[in-house]
Amino acid sequence: MPDVQALVNEFVNLLKKRKIEGSQATAKQTAELLRSVISHQRVSHTNQATSLINAIRTVGEKIIDANPIELSVGNIVRRVLHIIREEDLSLVTDALAGFGSDDEDDVERDDHPALSAAAVAAAARSTLRPPSLQTLLEDVTDSAAVPATPSSTGDSDGKSRSVEKGTRGRKLKHDVIEAVNELIQDITSCHEQIAEQAVEHIHQNEVILTLGSSKTVFEFLCAAKEKKRSFKVFVAEGAPRYRGHLLAKELAARGLQTTVIADSASFAMISRVNMVIVGAHAVMANGGVIAPIGLHMVALAARRHAVPFVVLAGSHKLCPLYPHNPHVLLNELRSPSELLDFGEFSDLMDSATGVGSLHVVNPAFDYVPPDLVSLFITGTGGHNPSYMYRLIADYYSAADLVVKQRPTTGN
Repeated sequence: MPDVQALVNEFVNLLKKRKIEGSQATAKQTAELLRSVISHQRVSHTNQATSLINAIRTVGEKIIDANPIELSVGNIVRRVLHIIREEDLSLVTDALAGFGSDDEDDVERDDHPALSAAAVAAAARSTLRPPSLQTLLEDVTDSAAVPATPSSTGDSDGKSRSVEKGTRGRKLKHDVIEAVNELIQDITSCHEQIAEQAVEHIHQNEVILTLGSSKTVFEFLCAAKEKKRSFKVFVAEGAPRYRGHLLAKELAARGLQTTVIADSASFAMISRVNMVIVGAHAVMANGGVIAPIGLHMVALAARRHAVPFVVLAGSHKLCPLYPHNPHVLLNELRSPSELLDFGEFSDLMDSATGVGSLHVVNPAFDYVPPDLVSLFITGTGGHNPSYMYRLIADYYSAADLVVKQRPTTGN
C-alpha cells in the first residue's frame, strides 16, 4: 500500500519547484493524487461523504498553496469535491426512492407513510451538513417502521443497518473513484476533443494568427490540415521566452504554411488575418482569460480590425472564481535573466548595496477581459463568453469555491 502522505509531499515539492510542465499534466497528476487519497481514506459509517470531503480539502489546501498561480490544481480539487457531493446525493436519492417504493406484497402499506416532497427537499438540503443525511435517513426509516416487539428483531435490524452503512460507504467510494477516472480520461483527451471541431472553424485559404506555443492550438491546427484545409499561420514569437519559435517549427514540420512575426508586429499584420486562435492559462467565471503575456495586445488588435478572437481551453482550465477574487493570483514575475544578460548590465548595479538604477519586471501572464473574446472552444463545443459562467457552474459546487474549511489557529 503506497504511503499517501509521501505522495502528497512529493507532489507539493514538484509544484513548488515548477517541475511539472503544462496545465494538462498538472491537472492529470492532481486528479491521480486525489484518487489515491480517496482510495485509501477510511470513511465513517455515519458521514461517509463528509469524511472524503474533509480529506480532499486537507490535501487540496496544501497543493493549492504550493503553486497558487497554477489554477488547474484548485480547479481539479474543486471538481473532485463536486463529484463527491454529486455521487453522495445520487446514492441518497436512490435510497429515498427505494424506501418510498418498497411496497412488496402491499403488506400493511398504510402503516408506512410515504415521504413528502418537502421531506425529500429537506433531506437534499441537509446533505453533508450536521446532522448527516445518512443519520436523517435512519431517523426517518426508524420512525416510519412498524415497532417490533421481540428484542431479537431489533438486534437483527441493528445489524442489518450496520451492514447497509458499510455497503453504502463502499459504494460511495467506488462511484467517486469511477467518476474521478472519467475526469482523468477527460483531461487526457481534451486536446483530441477540441481538435475534432477544427474543421468547423477553419476554412479554406484563411490566415490564422496565434501567439507563443500551445499544444491545444497545435493539435487544433494540425487537425484542420488533416481535413485537407489549406491555410496560413502567423505565429507571434511570444517574447521573452520565444515559445512561438518552437510552435512554428512544429507546424512547418507538419506541412503548414507558417510565418513567424514579432509580438510588436501584431497590429501591423492583423489586417491580413481572418481569425486569432490562442490557448489559455485559465478561463475565469466571468469569461475573462488569464493568458500568456502579449495576448491582451493581440486581442485589442483583433477587436480594432473586427477579427474573431477564439480561445481554446480544456475543461480543467475552467475556473469557478472571478479575477477580483482574493484567492486568485493573476500573475507572477519570471526571472529578469529572460530579458537581460546581467553580465552586460553589471555596471548599472551597485554591488555594495545590491540596489542600482536598472530594474527589470518580467510578468508571465496577461488578463484578457471577456469583451475582447469572440468564442471559447472547449471539449463540449463552442460557447460565447456570456455563457461560460453557466458552463462552469456544471462542474463545481458553490460550497467548494473556498477550499479552506476554517481559519487555522494552530500551526
